[in-house]
Formats: sequence, structure tokens, C-alpha cells
Amino acid sequence: MGWPQRQFRHCRCSDPGVTEPETSELKDPVEGELTEEAKRSNVIRLVFGGDAEKFREFCDVVRDGIPLGVGAVLRGSSVTGERWKDGAAFDADGPGTSDLDLTLIGGDALAMFRLDGFYVPGLHSRPLSDKEDPAIAPELVSFRQKLIMMVGRPVNIQATGDIVMFFRGDLLGQPYLTLVARPEPEA
Repeated sequence: MGWPQRQFRHCRCSDPGVTEPETSELKDPVEGELTEEAKRSNVIRLVFGGDAEKFREFCDVVRDGIPLGVGAVLRGSSVTGERWKDGAAFDADGPGTSDLDLTLIGGDALAMFRLDGFYVPGLHSRPLSDKEDPAIAPELVSFRQKLIMMVGRPVNIQATGDIVMFFRGDLLGQPYLTLVARPEPEA
């Protein structure tokens, strides 16, 4: 019996114009979690200065830069607006100081990391970042640099398996914004 493959919704990167949601629209009334629109709005406002077209271009670059069948989500303060550790606002230490946490989902993403580049071997990698070993995922180094140039801030890239995303997202309720959806598994 295998774990269910987590299905991720594709963000609507091509939606024209984004308006700030009303405070009542920021949280799902049933679950008390940020809505998809609130997470998307946070990313566009905080990372892309309110420019939805720049966000769409970023999504396109991510989609084109990863293997077919790999999903991609943003996690962390760019999605929630605040740091998990201390509740500080995104970019609290000055413009461009908060990083983007890009997580790639699926076996092909995990295969891009060296064997010593994992917290949990084969399931959850360490981040490719300036703080960690910048060579733990050689295939992703130039891709990461391109993303950094686009957003003018650090971009960390991790890879994870479906079960880890299911655990963190569905069971622990850690928010994420889907940039690239994984395809439906064939029956």
C-alpha cells in the first residue's frame, strides 16, 4: 500500500489584476487558514511589489525550469506575511532581506539532490541556498541564480516527496502556494 500522491492546485498566474482582499477574506471561515487568494495576494504584494505580471513570469520560469511531472510550491513568510520563528513581518530586516522558499515535489525533484543533501534520505532534502552547501543540487544552481535575479532576494530550493507534503500541508496545516501543479496520476 503506497501513500496517496498529493494533488496540488495550479496557481492562477495569468489572472489579470490583483486587488487586496478584505480582512474577512484573508482566512477561510471554516478552517481559519489563509485562503488561496490571500496567499497569492501576499506573494504578489510582498515579493513582486503588487505586479501580478511579474508573478506570472516567475511561475512560467519555475514551470519551464523543472522536470515534467514535478510540482512546485512557495512556503514560508512570502506566503503568510510573517516569519514562523518570531512572527516578524516579511522583509522586517529591510527590503530584499527575506528569502523565498521554493519546494519542488516528486521523485524527479529528489533525484536532483546529492545523496548527502537530505534531512531524510530520498524523502526531504536540505535547502539549496547560500547558507547550506551550494552544490547539493548541481542541476539547480543556474536555475536558482536565475530566480534570484528575477526577485532580487535569496531563493532557497528544497525537494520533497508527496508524503512529506501531505504531512506538512494537510496534517500540520503549514501554508503553501502552488506554482506548478503535478499532473494527475494515470489509473
